[in-house]
Amino acid sequence: MNDCTQTAKRRAVLRPEAREAPESGIVEVFNYGRNRPGLIPLWVGEGDLPTPGFIAEAASRSLAAGETFYTYQRGVPELREALARYHERTYSGSFSPERFFVTGGGMQAIQIATRMVAGTGDNVVIPGPCWPNITAAVGIAGARAVTVPLAFGNAGWTLDLDRFFDAVTERTTALFINSPANPTGWTASRSDLMAIADFAEKRGLWIIADEVYNRFFYDGYRAASFYDFVDRDSPILFVNTFSKNYAMTGWRIGWLSAPPALGQTIENLIQYSTSGVAAFMQRAATVALDDGDAFLDEQVTRARRGRAIVCDGLAATGKVRLAEPSGAFYLFFAIGDETDARRLALRLVDEANVGLAPGTAFGDDSGFFRLCFARKEDDLTEAVRRLSEWISRRFGSS
Repeated sequence: MNDCTQTAKRRAVLRPEAREAPESGIVEVFNYGRNRPGLIPLWVGEGDLPTPGFIAEAASRSLAAGETFYTYQRGVPELREALARYHERTYSGSFSPERFFVTGGGMQAIQIATRMVAGTGDNVVIPGPCWPNITAAVGIAGARAVTVPLAFGNAGWTLDLDRFFDAVTERTTALFINSPANPTGWTASRSDLMAIADFAEKRGLWIIADEVYNRFFYDGYRAASFYDFVDRDSPILFVNTFSKNYAMTGWRIGWLSAPPALGQTIENLIQYSTSGVAAFMQRAATVALDDGDAFLDEQVTRARRGRAIVCDGLAATGKVRLAEPSGAFYLFFAIGDETDARRLALRLVDEANVGLAPGTAFGDDSGFFRLCFARKEDDLTEAVRRLSEWISRRFGSS
């Protein structure tokens, strides 16, 4: 038996949750275009600003002080207190540090939350298209992700709540709500969230609330949140990250917010996965929360300008279907009558030297692309120019 046959047989007996974990359609295009000279990369969910010095310096000070040992698995007390202060500033009301748990990025927060409420035979209902890591986390937990498509029309992206609720069955254990949403920018209204919370309570369902982009909202200071009206002990697990607000994508640090009564369970799950987040990273995150409001405001202002550049520029071609997103920092758009977004994303790397994420990576098969506009204006202006010229060559002038 040759090595390939032996490996294939061994792979066949792996747990299906591991064997069937999907490849990332975002990473495929990223790898295809990586290191292309002059390419403008708008495919991944991060801006182009490095972590501010005042945050990085806090990590350096911690390392210099010798904070390189095991630490609190729930998070150092100072960071959990800073998280409580941040939430009190952002959402008003009182927040106990005991409800915050530091994780290895938002992704670990999602995995822990999912594993707490869903497993083999269960399903989780999610508005789609959605970030592929969400549905993958559900699948890796052994459960099934049921996506309910958002509708696209003159009002932008909207969720039909009746259709969403109709997708719930006796096997459903949780609803996953990402608002503002990646990739569409769909943002639930307060009345939407209240209806979802009421439905979940009546059906005995958990809610996993991904509010990573809550401050990236363009019709006010922040988007509506379940925090605005639910009791602090409600069965809602909030997942979040330092990645977007503070330009810390490479640090891999986030948090899970949950009723304190779940604390030991969450600590156990952290213990048996990563055994906690490095202390020097937590010191940096504490400074980010306490001293990073001005930087965060700058990030949001910058994204608002970026949104205008890409929406106005692509709309001017007359060949693009789009709706100006009310939240997050992505434009989800379609070009002409093209439906094979994966193939076209690879072509755009070659022919326009612009990197976009294909909608197929997010569960959309109708030809949409995701463009990240959290970048400097010159790059976005040039990317729009290149895309517009490509569209003109492909479809002719509008």
